[in-house]
Amino acid sequence: MPHQIEFPVRSTDLDFIGHVNNAKYLEYMEWARFDWLWQTGLTLDELQRRAIMPVVVNININYRKELRIHEQVIARTSAVKLGEKSFVICHELFNQEERLVADADVTMVMIDAHSRRATEMPAELREALSAELAQQ
Repeated sequence: MPHQIEFPVRSTDLDFIGHVNNAKYLEYMEWARFDWLWQTGLTLDELQRRAIMPVVVNININYRKELRIHEQVIARTSAVKLGEKSFVICHELFNQEERLVADADVTMVMIDAHSRRATEMPAELREALSAELAQQ
């Protein structure tokens, strides 16, 4: 089952034509991604303690419908693919009417904070991704 968070569109999210700026969709996905990671126990403090970092290396996004001020955004995150040092997740953003407004596949690589090189994923993240993929 996809991880889900909800939040409203704020006035600072809008561009000059009155809908959510394209870069904000990526920010919404980032909020969802961090919340999803934290649910596995990988808080920012824990990542820093282990000296590892999940780094986005590719995003393919589709903008499907505009969002406007005060609309409720529903962000869903789910696993797509699991590698040794990388993984792919899908973000889907919906409005309060459950209409898809954007979706993206995000490829991430776990890196060692000191060497800045790819490293293996923590066991709990691998297990969470594997369990989610098994349910699909």
